[in-house]
Amino acid sequence: MTGELAMTEPDQGPANPARRRVLAGFLTAYTASLVPWALAQPVAAPEHGAFMALSALLAGRRSLDAGLAARLFDALSAMYPHFTADARALLAQINQQHIDPAQLQSTLDGAHSPLAPLPRRIMRAWCLGLVGEGEATKCVAYENALNAVIVADVLKPPTYAYGEYGSWAKPPLAEGVNAS
Repeated sequence: MTGELAMTEPDQGPANPARRRVLAGFLTAYTASLVPWALAQPVAAPEHGAFMALSALLAGRRSLDAGLAARLFDALSAMYPHFTADARALLAQINQQHIDPAQLQSTLDGAHSPLAPLPRRIMRAWCLGLVGEGEATKCVAYENALNAVIVADVLKPPTYAYGEYGSWAKPPLAEGVNAS
């Protein structure tokens, strides 16, 4: 076998867990290269990389609360089954087409892209702390949502919460609690 590379492990096809871990690691590194400050953001798991990069890009913030990010990611993933794949696809599209973040939503809407709802969902989650629509809406954050954090030096969050009468009696999801 001189000059040839011996394979010690047979190819197990697309379901190979080792291959998936390697690809997830590459995707996370690739995502971090798209948004320079994403390198400084902690990522709880490889699948969070695209979400964190999109969040930083859309919110225009270098630093986002890692604990809140994990809760928002879990809630968005539970509410929208294809969320992780859609986030990766949108991030790849932004990179390939060099889309200006300020023009992203109008570009997606103009192209009637199936990914057009994604930036709105991510920003609604970060800015209002809400995930989902209608009666399926979950309040994941309240006083830590960006709409309250941005003005916290002068204003305090209002004394009401989103939802039907009595919904304020249920506190927002705590850290480490699944959104489902």
